[in-house]
Amino acid sequence: RAALASAHQGQPLPKTLSVLESTPQVRGMHTIIRNKDTTRDEFIFYSKRLMRLLIEHALSFLPLKSVTVETPQGTTYEGKRFHRQRITGVSILRAGETMEQALTAVCKDIRLGKILIQTNHDTGEPELHYLRLPKEISEDYVILMDSTVSTGAAAMMAVRVLLDHDVQEDRIFLLSLLMAEMGVHSVAYAFPRVHIITTAVDKRINEEFHIIPGIGNFGDRYFGTD
Repeated sequence: RAALASAHQGQPLPKTLSVLESTPQVRGMHTIIRNKDTTRDEFIFYSKRLMRLLIEHALSFLPLKSVTVETPQGTTYEGKRFHRQRITGVSILRAGETMEQALTAVCKDIRLGKILIQTNHDTGEPELHYLRLPKEISEDYVILMDSTVSTGAAAMMAVRVLLDHDVQEDRIFLLSLLMAEMGVHSVAYAFPRVHIITTAVDKRINEEFHIIPGIGNFGDRYFGTD
C-alpha cells in the first residue's frame, strides 16, 4: 500500500473513471454522511440513497441495443434493451455488502457473490480470506462493490480474483461511494479496461491510508461498531 500511495501523483484522472454529477442534492447527501455528528440512522438512510443513484448511473454504461415495441395505443416506440448477458454483483466484505440492497432493487433476479479481503496488521498488505462466486461467472457483466477505495489495494486484489475466474476485464465495473485519487490511479494503471464509477473523488489519504477529508470508517459507522 505504501508503494501505491507514492505512485501516479499529479497525473490527470483516467478516462475509465466516471463520477456521478455533483448536483446540489448529491453534495447535500455527502455533507450529511461526511459529518462526524450525523446519527447512525441518518448515515444509513442517506448512504442508501447515494448507493441507489450510483448503481442507476453505473447501469447506463452497460451495452444496450435498439429495439422497437408497440404501445397500448397501437403505435411504436424506439427504445433500448440490455443484451441477454447476465449481470452479477460481487461485494467486497464487509462494507461493500451494504450496496447489495440497492443493486437488487434495480436489477431483477441478479446473482450475488462475496469476497473478503482484510489487511494483515503485521505487513499492512491485503489478504484474501473468503471467496464465494456464482457458477459460470466468466461471461457475466460484474458489478464489484466496495463502500470506499483509498489506496486501491483491496479493489485490485478483488479484480485479480475475478480475472482469475475468467471474467473479461472490460466487463468489470468497480463501484464505490467514495474514492481517493490514488486508488483510482492504482486500479486504472493495473487494469486499464475496468470501469471505475463513484459519487466523489477525494484528493489525498493520510499516513494511516484513510481518505481525506473522507467519510471515516464506513463499515463501523453503518453497522454501529465504531
